[in-house]
Amino acid sequence: MKTQKLYYEDCHLREFSATVTGCVQTQEGYLVTLDATAFYPEGGGQACDLGKLGNANVLDVREDGEEVLHLCDGPLEVGQQVCGCIDWGRRFDQMQQHSGEHILSGLIHKTFGYHNVGFHVGKEAMEVDFDGPISWEELCRLEQLANEAVWRNLPVQWNYPAPEELEKIPYRSKKELPWPVRIVTVPGYDTCACCGVHVAQTGEIGIIKVLSCVKFHQGVRIEMLCGKRAFDYLSAVYEQNRQVSQLFSAKRLETGAAAKQMSEQLTAEKYRSAGLEKQLFRGIAESYVNQGDVLHFEQTLSAAAVRELADAIAEFCDGVAAVFSGSDESGYSVCMICKNGDVRELGKAMNEKLNGRGGGKPGSFQGSVKATRKQIEEFFNNR
Repeated sequence: MKTQKLYYEDCHLREFSATVTGCVQTQEGYLVTLDATAFYPEGGGQACDLGKLGNANVLDVREDGEEVLHLCDGPLEVGQQVCGCIDWGRRFDQMQQHSGEHILSGLIHKTFGYHNVGFHVGKEAMEVDFDGPISWEELCRLEQLANEAVWRNLPVQWNYPAPEELEKIPYRSKKELPWPVRIVTVPGYDTCACCGVHVAQTGEIGIIKVLSCVKFHQGVRIEMLCGKRAFDYLSAVYEQNRQVSQLFSAKRLETGAAAKQMSEQLTAEKYRSAGLEKQLFRGIAESYVNQGDVLHFEQTLSAAAVRELADAIAEFCDGVAAVFSGSDESGYSVCMICKNGDVRELGKAMNEKLNGRGGGKPGSFQGSVKATRKQIEEFFNNR
């Protein structure tokens, strides 16, 4: 039995009454059909509506030929009148995202001739794929034009043109479509074949914000937000920027310059610190001149610094330079270097005895051990 699609007749319809025409129990739940519904089924990249039918929760909605199937968590009696209630927050969000995407996709098609070849409204953001390159500067200009369409509060129109009329309409479509074709139009911005549910006026979209544009196959993938999602995202970004502004003692529109200055200062400090560390390592290394094998401990060195210190000591000690850094609780990173010998067997024995991991080549071994300092010292004293 054909289902009357109320979601096309009134996109703002939140509650409705209908007659239950079928109810079949499945492993997923109960598949309910109605003579009319305002629940939009998943399609065209747009998620389905959720909500309630009577006392039952609607878990999923999909089309099956001329019917719309509602997957519910409870049964409904065939022939009964039931009240349907749409999760309006979810529906309106989907309408904002989809309608905003139409405007930007229409502008991109009009400007470059590119086609929208992929569209998905995700939980966090919307992804749209195009089959040609677009620079960030070009996209920012089109974003401005898209928001001008929002501010103009244009009507979002739809119809099913007759076959002879459809042939004359230059509408966007990913593939050749059999008649009848539903055409959605934003006057002056986009004409597209679409089965989705859209806002009635572009002003309802609120705002269109592009977040990123990256190369994808032969074209680009754009990440964007519209409406409340865009407002929430920009509010969160503003709060982060407000905190950065306070930390840097910079005006809110000058945090980028302040961050750049701080980064340059940190880079300079890093180089200065590296120079001081080299001097310190050389001083430590010189204290081990001609002492043969050396076992040395430090507390908070990176793995790279452990290797650098071991290499410096090996230049002076005339034996195996073994440097450990860490703690009994977290374990130790280790590097062993011998300028005139092979430390691989020593490293293998250490791994077995001290619960270690790592390897290397004849003159060097690097890894980590899960042992105490006392255990490490006993191993080297008894080897």
